[in-house]
Amino acid sequence: MKIKLSGVYVEDQEKALRFYTEVLGFVKKADVRNGPYRWLTVASSEEPDGTELQLAPNDNPAAKAYQQAMFKQNQPAVMVFSDDLQADYERIKARGAEFIMPPTDVTASKIAMVNDTCGNLLQITQLKRR
Repeated sequence: MKIKLSGVYVEDQEKALRFYTEVLGFVKKADVRNGPYRWLTVASSEEPDGTELQLAPNDNPAAKAYQQAMFKQNQPAVMVFSDDLQADYERIKARGAEFIMPPTDVTASKIAMVNDTCGNLLQITQLKRR
């Protein structure tokens, strides 16, 4: 078995698409509309055929409550990995992203936390070499 799709609830799909593609550098994979419904996914530009991230509307009250609680507790909704966190931090910050935590050494890794502008925190992790 393989994980091919994961999802994150977002307040605004169009705004989320701009952040995940223009700021983070992901690529749009799927954008299917059926009336008011929109299936929207992105993937890493480094692995465009890899795992997709669905940018799902948080129009479900339970989803919205969960999203808001996670954000208030500074818990990331999404975690991505970087081979060079400092370079990615500088690139993403130069594109206007708001980091709530700059690259910080923690046990076995270095992490940074960025606001995705759509109600979530995204953690970028670089594993330490052993």
